[in-house]
Amino acid sequence: MVLPATPWVTIVWNDPVNLMSYVSYVFQKHFGYSRKKAEKLMMEVHEDGKSAVSSGSREEMERDVQAMHEYGLWATMEKQE
Repeated sequence: MVLPATPWVTIVWNDPVNLMSYVSYVFQKHFGYSRKKAEKLMMEVHEDGKSAVSSGSREEMERDVQAMHEYGLWATMEKQE
């Protein structure tokens, strides 16, 4: 039996540079999230220091991390346990 690949997540980290409104905008524009969902994730980044903003295959998460970097956000990816 072959187990499905363990999903990866993209994590966006808090930084002292980007405005909260800009982070929400990026989440809406890149991921297509509603304003409510984008603001919820942005508040996790702001209050908890990070938020898992997307999940999927390693290749998909590499693309999301790259996109976040292009928007000027600090992002990493990690494998879900």
